[in-house]
Amino acid sequence: MRVASADVCRVEGSSSAQQQNLSGNGPRSALQLVVFWKDELRPFGLPARGKVTIGRSKENMVCIDHGSVSRRHAVLHVGEQLVIEDLGASNGTFLAGPTAAAGQTASMRQLQRESAEIAVGDTVTIGAVTFLVRRAPESISPLSEGLEPGAPGVVIVRDPKMRAVYAQAELVARAPITVIVLGETGVGKEVLARAIHARSPRAAGPFLGINCAALSESLLEAELFGHEKGAFTGALQARAGLFEAANGGTLFLDEVGELPSATQVKLLRVLEDRTVLRIGARSPRPIDVRFVAATNRDLEAEVAAGRFRQDLFFRLNGVSLTIPPLRERPEDLDALISTFVASACRQMDRQVAVTVSAEALSILRVHSWPGNLRELRNVIERAVALCAGAIITPDDLPGSVRPGYVAVSSAPPAPRAPTSSEPPPTTRDLQLDRFRDEIRSLERIRITEALNRCQGNQTQAAKLLGISRRTLVTRLGEFGLPRPRKGSRS
Repeated sequence: MRVASADVCRVEGSSSAQQQNLSGNGPRSALQLVVFWKDELRPFGLPARGKVTIGRSKENMVCIDHGSVSRRHAVLHVGEQLVIEDLGASNGTFLAGPTAAAGQTASMRQLQRESAEIAVGDTVTIGAVTFLVRRAPESISPLSEGLEPGAPGVVIVRDPKMRAVYAQAELVARAPITVIVLGETGVGKEVLARAIHARSPRAAGPFLGINCAALSESLLEAELFGHEKGAFTGALQARAGLFEAANGGTLFLDEVGELPSATQVKLLRVLEDRTVLRIGARSPRPIDVRFVAATNRDLEAEVAAGRFRQDLFFRLNGVSLTIPPLRERPEDLDALISTFVASACRQMDRQVAVTVSAEALSILRVHSWPGNLRELRNVIERAVALCAGAIITPDDLPGSVRPGYVAVSSAPPAPRAPTSSEPPPTTRDLQLDRFRDEIRSLERIRITEALNRCQGNQTQAAKLLGISRRTLVTRLGEFGLPRPRKGSRS
């Protein structure tokens, strides 16, 4: 399945400013729509008001390219209340309320061309895809000493390797020297850049950042340098670029190793002259900006291969700080998990704190985390959103982090002795069993309806459901449904 990039989506019935919301421009509400599919988690910023269309067609604001999702499946109405509207989708729209408290059972409801009010944290299933609305993540503070894991906006610096990096960063922050932050994807390079800014004499100034790999060469140049009125088609008024907007503060150039060659030359001139020439302008403007760059590439190897300018590398590499990957920071892991769990509970308005079981924690500890903090955060947010109780179990973790783990079947699990941190097994097991039974019942209904619509043609029914024919045959056996002959009705 492909979840469409935010920049190709739009909001129906909203102002142009609201329509720009997903691409990072215009006013945002304090809410996000988060789409879950297998191990993938994709957040979309929501407008303050408007209609957010969801479906398989690229015309939707949130485009979910999966066979089980209709072209125009549902609409999320955002305003004083959150309302989900089913547009007559063939595979239905199902609601499940939050199940934060132990012993509180989940209830499922199907919408058929009707609307229903939902709350932050409620899960919605369209076809085979689940999403929910959550509160936007809080900003992250660069300070962690003396703060408890789980407190809002805390950066965890417990491991000796990370302590050494942040100690060096604190010294570097006081000088005006350019800094380049190195490390794998998702290790927290922007967080360290913000920490440098917060500890610098420029802390009262702006901190602005741009991902150099996210924009085309022309758009990147316009964002960085700005333009004069009439400089190109659509330039109806003059606009300052990020170099000018960050005056007196810090500009963070993320993924600087992805800069096009022509832009590298222009950035070098800015670094040397401390002036910027807007597109279409004749006179340069002076700037006072601290530069912090970041990349997951080996820039020395890029220089040797001729893909990155050596003189620009020397200009950026005043001081280099390398953040170790999460797999090399074992002392940070447990505190990070607690922090991300607490943050996810706040975003989803979970009234009862969610904890991680010992079995799930052991699985998280042995995973190699190739996506580092970004992967860990996504895994924890997914688990908090989809767990059926107040304790995250191995079944709530995606398959990518639990290789070889056998998921719990729908049959009642064998009783075990309760621990001090868990509710009585009987209460929790009944809750999980009822939730799974409801899901299986809904899936059985969907399969039966698909076969009826396709006159018993299993191939067509499987395509309608967004699954393979083999999977459909397997499901028929699991649910005790007879395999219809071609041309007959089940």
